[in-house]
Amino acid sequence: MVPVDDGASPAPIDQAVLRQMRSRFAGSRQTDAARIIEDGKRHLRVELSNDYYPNEVSARFEIRWYRNDDFNIHYQEERDEETWQCRWDRHPNVHNSRDHFHPPPAASRTEAQDADWPNDHRDVCRLVLDYLEERIETLWD
Repeated sequence: MVPVDDGASPAPIDQAVLRQMRSRFAGSRQTDAARIIEDGKRHLRVELSNDYYPNEVSARFEIRWYRNDDFNIHYQEERDEETWQCRWDRHPNVHNSRDHFHPPPAASRTEAQDADWPNDHRDVCRLVLDYLEERIETLWD
């Protein structure tokens, strides 16, 4: 059993969903690379294209999707020794409801907000990509 509040789920990783997501992101112009990382905690790492970001920003997100539809999607930008990050989560925890969001810039647990995420992984990804599109627009302003 996974300890509550470690950002994980008691269910195993859904490898089929990670493979579907990898295929979807690998075919996108916004993506430089999409690969499943097997070392440590298995997850999908998506490196985003620097062409979409101004001023030497590198960005990626990492996804863990579980067979019970719990998930963790962690987005992170790095520039000039500065990190900007946020996280969409669905997992058992003691700090918020099962569905919650850790807002930027630090994605801190103490700032987490209750949320209500769609059940289907495709809908969750669309929600995340819409958020990132707004973030990129903000960076260019």
